[in-house]
Amino acid sequence: MALTKTSKALMLLGQCVPSVKQNASKIRVKRLVLDEKLLMYFGEFEYYYAYDPGKICKTGDMVLIQQLPEKLTRLITHKVLEVVYPCGDITDPITGKEVVVGKYRDEIEEASKLFGESEGRFKYDKAPKRGWQEDKKDFTHRETYIKYHVFENDDQPYAV
Repeated sequence: MALTKTSKALMLLGQCVPSVKQNASKIRVKRLVLDEKLLMYFGEFEYYYAYDPGKICKTGDMVLIQQLPEKLTRLITHKVLEVVYPCGDITDPITGKEVVVGKYRDEIEEASKLFGESEGRFKYDKAPKRGWQEDKKDFTHRETYIKYHVFENDDQPYAV
């Protein structure tokens, strides 16, 4: 499957992945590519480095990036416009309702009221916002670096 670049998009929606570049975030964008022999579209990922000096996006966030008029460096070709969906908080763009996997949250609430609430059920309205576990279990705000060696006593917790 050869990727044909016939059209350039000025704005792209992608997911932020760990990056070691300073003042930039690595964004993974899914594109559908036509296989001309099978006449089917297959998803392929492209990676872009986007200028992000304020570090507004964290790993896992869905962000909107825009192509720069000219490249900042050899790799940095886009800039981060905004965080569309923070990691874990997905909203249906048509209805505006919050979604969990394939169901709306309010439908899950109604079903639990009809059939009785289970003890181990997760309560979304009482859950704290993302970021309350920074430095405990969430290390996405830490600066990442490349791990070159593997040691027995792994003292490189933020390595990629």
